[in-house]
Amino acid sequence: MLEKLALKDLYAYKGFSVAVVAQKMHCSQSTVNYWLAKHKIKKRSISQAIYKKWNPHGDPFRKMPIDNIPKAVLFGVGVGLYWGEGTKSNPTSIRLGNSDPRLIRVFVSFLEHCFAIQRSKLRFGLQIFGDMDADKTIAFWKRELSVSRKQFLPSVVVTPHRGVGNYRVKTKTGVVTLYFHNKKLRDIIVSSIEKQAMAYKPK
Repeated sequence: MLEKLALKDLYAYKGFSVAVVAQKMHCSQSTVNYWLAKHKIKKRSISQAIYKKWNPHGDPFRKMPIDNIPKAVLFGVGVGLYWGEGTKSNPTSIRLGNSDPRLIRVFVSFLEHCFAIQRSKLRFGLQIFGDMDADKTIAFWKRELSVSRKQFLPSVVVTPHRGVGNYRVKTKTGVVTLYFHNKKLRDIIVSSIEKQAMAYKPK
């Protein structure tokens, strides 16, 4: 028999997998599963188990209290930016791309001050035109965003140069995409978008 309190401590509170719990309690995984069901300890779903595997120390973010007007404005702006510029179709990560460093800086500030995300944990992808210097462009974005070179993905997307057009003129420094891989935070932001959409839905 596996004691309920010990089993609950290892599986539910400390978040160990069934395999790890089995090792620690010197039994088989089927025995752990049997006693989890017997003690009515709810098992994690597959998606929850995967999330736990990739985040063994808990969430890599912390939702901060919106306790003043500037922070409330920043939260609203950040959600609005993701609504307009973010990739909502990817279910597991936050992705937002733009050619304007000011916009990216504001979104970085939103993640830092509203979710306590360390800037060093962010990753960036770069898209440039064929006649642009990748190293100089990355150096520009490093200065603008106060990030390190290692935060940029190793591969740079290069678009062939097809003459000067409005889009080409506006993107002399390329397009940067911010990445933060976390399904839970992505769902929180998308949920905030849905709440805003419902709030302004005609009655």
